[in-house]
Amino acid sequence: MDQHSVAVDVDRVVKRYGTVTALHGVSMDIRQGEFFTLLGPSGCGKTTLLRCIAGFEDVSEGAIRLKGEDIAPLPPHKRPVNTVFQQYALFPHMTVLENVSFGLRRRGWSDRDASGRSREVLEMVRLSDFAKRRPGQLSGGQQQRVALARALAPGPEVLLLDEPLSALDLKLRQAVRVELKQIQRETGIAFVFVTHDQEEALTMSDRIAVMSEGRVQQIGSPRAIYEAPQNRFVADFIGETNLLDVTVTSVSAGMAELELPGGLPLRCPAAEGAVQGAGHVSVRPERIAIGAPGAGTLPATVADHVYLGTDIQLHAKLDDGAPILVRMQNAGQDSVPEAGSRLGLTIEAGAARLLAD
Repeated sequence: MDQHSVAVDVDRVVKRYGTVTALHGVSMDIRQGEFFTLLGPSGCGKTTLLRCIAGFEDVSEGAIRLKGEDIAPLPPHKRPVNTVFQQYALFPHMTVLENVSFGLRRRGWSDRDASGRSREVLEMVRLSDFAKRRPGQLSGGQQQRVALARALAPGPEVLLLDEPLSALDLKLRQAVRVELKQIQRETGIAFVFVTHDQEEALTMSDRIAVMSEGRVQQIGSPRAIYEAPQNRFVADFIGETNLLDVTVTSVSAGMAELELPGGLPLRCPAAEGAVQGAGHVSVRPERIAIGAPGAGTLPATVADHVYLGTDIQLHAKLDDGAPILVRMQNAGQDSVPEAGSRLGLTIEAGAARLLAD
């Protein structure tokens, strides 16, 4: 990759707190103008990495570069980045306009210039009509956009967002996601977004880095992460999946020959690093078709079904006792297989993926 297209270069970063290692040699390139998400469960190291980029934490080993320049010597207030935190920390006694312009005045901007710039970013986040209100007169989503405007006002090269939507209710969070992505496109600034919410990551990101226990498990587009997981952690963490025990007879040129439970043969794509022997395949529930038992199908017995509105979720068991989940689109079916029903399951072509571990 052309280094000039890289906004943030994280190069083999290690972070230790005494005897505890929070980041184990993490490397990634975050491109200019992209929405990049650090995704993982609590304690995986995503916020630690964000704080290292911001300068709130020093790295123990490795380097972080912004547009090719090592930023280790720079304190947080001199780095060309800004951060939006979970808690918006707005001044309750100030108006929206005063909150946004406060940081600019602290940086030496004149009142006129600070006010003009603040009005520009409030227009960008669609809050111009609320400039004279105070934070207590705003909804949670509006407060979130004020915090975003305040962070955008100085014109940072990179904007860091530490789970800024976590305090919002579901409907509002879904609406703000769309707005946030649109603002990112309009500004052309690299956004580095931290979340544990897989749906947020899939719907907003250009690329996702999935992290676990201080290590990067996989980096890719939302589609690549979902459709082509590298290992069991990624497959299981992103959405719902079935992890089936299989016997792998051969792996060559990115494809595997294997036997599913019951001995049914299958040829499917293989993740890099997958090997012969005992293994696991990932199959998404929506990629399994339901039919009558017969040759070439996986025989299963329905244990239960759950109505989810848009989908019907079938919980079944294979003949070896392994659970398997199937999603049926709710298209007005007259009948749904009841508990105890026998089924023949067919995995769609290309839907199974042999994992590396």
